[in-house]
Amino acid sequence: MANPCHVRSISLPSRSHPTTLKIQEELYKLRKWEASSTSTLGTICNGLSGMEELYKCLDELLSLQSTQQAISHHQHEEWVEELLDGSVSLLDVCCNTRDVISQFKENVGDLQSALRRRKGDLCIESSINNYICSRKKMNKDAKKLLAAMKKMDNKAGASPLLDQDHQLSTVIKVLRDVNAMSISIFQSLVLFLSTAVLKSKPSRWSLVSKFMRKGVVSCEEKHENVEELENIDFALSKISSNRADLETMQIAHKGLGALEVSIEGLDNGLEGMFRDLIKTRASLLNIISY
Repeated sequence: MANPCHVRSISLPSRSHPTTLKIQEELYKLRKWEASSTSTLGTICNGLSGMEELYKCLDELLSLQSTQQAISHHQHEEWVEELLDGSVSLLDVCCNTRDVISQFKENVGDLQSALRRRKGDLCIESSINNYICSRKKMNKDAKKLLAAMKKMDNKAGASPLLDQDHQLSTVIKVLRDVNAMSISIFQSLVLFLSTAVLKSKPSRWSLVSKFMRKGVVSCEEKHENVEELENIDFALSKISSNRADLETMQIAHKGLGALEVSIEGLDNGLEGMFRDLIKTRASLLNIISY
């Protein structure tokens, strides 16, 4: 559809521009990660590392004068507001996920210390109960986060791109794709933190719907870190019932130690993601006030 009012075309980096190409390469890597058959705390940390590289490229794109001029000339259009709203929602999800991880990390550390000190059964029992409660709370928090991300996913790309030139549309699509991948990363992490085991591999949001409805998600392959969590739970149940032998104590210690290291990696990855999201939002706000 032709625009009756002629708008001066602003040259933007095309698909062959090195910055745009690099973003597409990073997105391709992350989509391969997204399609992988297994999901562990280690692979999720890798996904967060990939997002760090992706946001570095996005920062370069938003730093280009041509990109800034193009967005500022269209600052009153719906897609600009969509991107700004999306940036706020992503920050909210990131903050809430970090809070969940932080609390769980604290409880895992407390339990590890209690088992190491062996200062009486009551102390250990209290730490085990706190750990179990934190796991239950993670499931409740996961439902809320998944519901919020479902709404974000439905809103993404809702505003039309009428009569934009091809190059501007390419940049808008890149911004939307980065947001979509951010949602995917958070969703994978939150689903994993639910510690549920998946039965089949349905579409991503049908899987989320099942989780929201039943409080569990199932898939045919066992996630190795979920198995580790189950081993920890089994060991803790024996300790709690005073049926733990030396091997059981070693399983609990080893499992909690590995879990603590994995959570530390997630915590660091989320902190980096939070900084990237803040920087991207600040860049967009600066551009539209240009």
